[in-house]
Amino acid sequence: MPKPRAANGKSITDLVREWRGQGIQYVQFELPDMHGTSRSKIIPLNHVESFARKGLNMYGGTVVLDTASSVVPATLYNEEVNYADQYLMPDLDTAMVLPWAANTARLICNGHWEDGRPQQANPRYVLQQLLREAEKLGFTVTVGLEYEFYLLEPGTAKPTFGGLHIFNSIRNTYVPVIEDILAQMPKAGVDIITANAEYAPSQFEINFGPKAGIAAADQAFTFKNGVKAVAHKHGYNATFMTKPFADQAASGCHIHVSLQDRSTGVNVFLDDRDKDGLSKTARCFIQGMLEHTPASMALVAPTINCYHRFVPHHFAPSNVSWGIQDRTAAIRAKNSRDENTHLENRLGTGLANPYLAMAGVLAGGLLGLKKGKPVGPPGQGPAEEDKRYPALPTTLDSALDALLADKEYRTLLSDEFVTAYNVMRRYEIARFRSYITDWEKAEYLEIY
Repeated sequence: MPKPRAANGKSITDLVREWRGQGIQYVQFELPDMHGTSRSKIIPLNHVESFARKGLNMYGGTVVLDTASSVVPATLYNEEVNYADQYLMPDLDTAMVLPWAANTARLICNGHWEDGRPQQANPRYVLQQLLREAEKLGFTVTVGLEYEFYLLEPGTAKPTFGGLHIFNSIRNTYVPVIEDILAQMPKAGVDIITANAEYAPSQFEINFGPKAGIAAADQAFTFKNGVKAVAHKHGYNATFMTKPFADQAASGCHIHVSLQDRSTGVNVFLDDRDKDGLSKTARCFIQGMLEHTPASMALVAPTINCYHRFVPHHFAPSNVSWGIQDRTAAIRAKNSRDENTHLENRLGTGLANPYLAMAGVLAGGLLGLKKGKPVGPPGQGPAEEDKRYPALPTTLDSALDALLADKEYRTLLSDEFVTAYNVMRRYEIARFRSYITDWEKAEYLEIY
């Protein structure tokens, strides 16, 4: 159940009093769903304290809706429980005023059943359990999530400009909505550190600083949903769809992770005596990520569309590999030989749910730490050219198969989550396969 007070000591009574003084009229109780989308109810301020204490009722299957919001059978949260309500219990540490919504604050919530049991398939809960496992091993987990997105014109869904203009100073803020996003994010507690036009036309990358623990995923959740909200207010669509255009670059989500000793705060991935500046802990974490890469792909590349990204010579991984500062590898060791030493998992896609992106990487890394087997040496050339490395799963189906087959990985995530997630994603795949594509019509309709 939720903590009665935030880390800063504030109770829900304190928060409501503070918000009332700021002119806040409404509070969104937000539930991160399987896709990292915010599902919420808007509560008038005078009812917030009551719902925060007893829980806010919401359809219990909300967290396992597919990308079309289909109610998916056999996900454990629908007909199996008579379509019962869940109760949203807010995490008071997530309290903030939304700068892109008038007179509105928000609280991120976890779902619980009426008897108090948590919904174990809730992505936020899954990540929280893994973070507790890391704590048991003596570590704090720090993560930075690096998302790319496209900004598209209203109505036409076309890019706002053409050509390839990566880092071009004019294109960096070519559309005023980008400047508004940069202005609003710090007000939402998102620590912006860099912003630029990316490789493809109207593709952008706005990066924010890393955070420790669940706050890292909460920040990314706030960022992704905030970007879409600000763009919508300007009349644009900001899309994190991984590959919206066949002839343009895909959008990724690089996952930067480091571990600190809980008692000292020291970065345990750093070892000045090692030739690469990497500790045995870092090498075991890399080995764990690599061993469980096929299973993790179901989480970090969660949709059918994501698998268009993994093409050689496009700065995206194409095999299960690692390298020192190698942008073609699945795992890139950023061995700066100081406290910033960390690992960059480059498998994540723009459509990755931040909670599950972190969970997918952390689960493999933790298993590697528990086994204590360091990774072998990296290749000397670009990893994508190294034939020693096995290929990545090429479809969501094969990634889901790998997830189901990886017993220790799925046990760490929880069977309840894996069952719900697998069934929901297979339902999406079945819907896709029933669809007649434009390619099929163009290929067969007239000539044959």
